[in-house]
Amino acid sequence: MVESELVEGEPVVPSGEQVTIEYESQRAVIVEVGGGIRRYEVSGVAVLDGYDADERCTFARGMPLIPWPNRLHQGRYSWDGRQYQTPINEIEKKNALHGYTRWLNWQLFADGPDTAVASLRLHPQDGYPFILDLSITYALGPDGLSVTNSARNVGTVACPYAHGAHPYITVGTAKIDQAMLRAPVLTYLPTDADQIPTGRAPVAGTDFDFQQGRTLGAIQIDHAFTDLTRDADGRTAITLASPETQRRVSVWLDESYPYVMLFTGDTVEPPERRRNGLGVEPMTCPPNGFASGIDLIRLEPGESVTTRWGIHVTD
Repeated sequence: MVESELVEGEPVVPSGEQVTIEYESQRAVIVEVGGGIRRYEVSGVAVLDGYDADERCTFARGMPLIPWPNRLHQGRYSWDGRQYQTPINEIEKKNALHGYTRWLNWQLFADGPDTAVASLRLHPQDGYPFILDLSITYALGPDGLSVTNSARNVGTVACPYAHGAHPYITVGTAKIDQAMLRAPVLTYLPTDADQIPTGRAPVAGTDFDFQQGRTLGAIQIDHAFTDLTRDADGRTAITLASPETQRRVSVWLDESYPYVMLFTGDTVEPPERRRNGLGVEPMTCPPNGFASGIDLIRLEPGESVTTRWGIHVTD
């Protein structure tokens, strides 16, 4: 059921209408503005470092990132022989950040008590003269939260497309410093001063090697990773665990995501919110993918693509 968390007569909340879904001890809230997940908890304990109903979403918490994730340097890219300029919204680093859909109003409906769907028609924007029909299904079940993302090119010409998501996970502690991180990835992408990738490097022997799992400590991470180790189902799982709370939270991503961004939140504002959660961001292309063309998806008219990720919690 679509609902508002404020009583009638009070102002509209910054994230718009809300859909609450539940399954056993799990509860999640999906929002109209950005089509993201504002809150997810298990047994009354937060799994996501989200935001309250009376807050505006900051640092893309829980939002889908469409039609590109992360950074596009100077907002420029070339597609089928034409040059495009998108709006710059990370001013200091001269980047276009996280696509177009974060502040648009998605249509919400509940498809049963444990499932919600957010949908949006993305009409042509400055620097992106294409049309996409977008749908996100959030479902709770025995294995936790699953998120299914679909995009269809409903325009008349081929378009570039990529997808990302931006959950910040927490294991029930005030900060993530004493949590154990396991990230089965082989390669990271070094960046320049504007946080644009400059190449690839092995994680082995670096501070970014969490293949076997170890305490995060004070390490600062804001990098994309690739060459993901996958299980028999083709999934990769990034796991944060707390010896203190005995909670383990895993973000899994299917084979459609060759990249994952890890962000320890050291630049989050206000400062008291820094390192409250770990950003674990599935991405179908690397940062600056629209400009580099690396792993960029080409959608011909009428074509569609579906990607899946989710969160599993163990207490």
